[in-house]
Amino acid sequence: MKTQKYDQILKKHELKPNYFKNMLTSFFFGGLICTLGQALIALYIHKFGFVKEDASLLMLVTVILATSILTGLGVYDNFGQIAKAGSFVPITGFANSLTSAALESRSEGVVLGIATNLFKLAGAVIVFAVVSAYVFGMLRYALIELGVIPGPEEITGTLIYWINHWK
Repeated sequence: MKTQKYDQILKKHELKPNYFKNMLTSFFFGGLICTLGQALIALYIHKFGFVKEDASLLMLVTVILATSILTGLGVYDNFGQIAKAGSFVPITGFANSLTSAALESRSEGVVLGIATNLFKLAGAVIVFAVVSAYVFGMLRYALIELGVIPGPEEITGTLIYWINHWK
């Protein structure tokens, strides 16, 4: 009886999340991180003379390094509280998960601590990504072979037609 009453009191005073506000906040900060990435690419191309592919790689390294440093300093966790899911733009969220796992297990040593615990969270993400890429790749292949969706050569031919048509 006491447990039910306690649960009722707890439910009555429970804070309800504002989903719409959280969605807008996540959208804004996720977009801000992506805009910063695009600005870094433009900086590397126009100021330092890199080609687009190299500038993109440098941007990834810069964002991963910045996220790891901010996680190590404890700043990224505070940013995550403000930015909500927007702070988990794939590359920053991945870097944060790796750095957090490494920091938590550093007291156990390099091999038994950091090396064994580094991919605890990120490992599951990598496995899920590889398995889902395989499943959806096979599904796409089957749909192309059955003629349900167009293959890459058909799409490329259509794109070239429209590009030449609108010149």
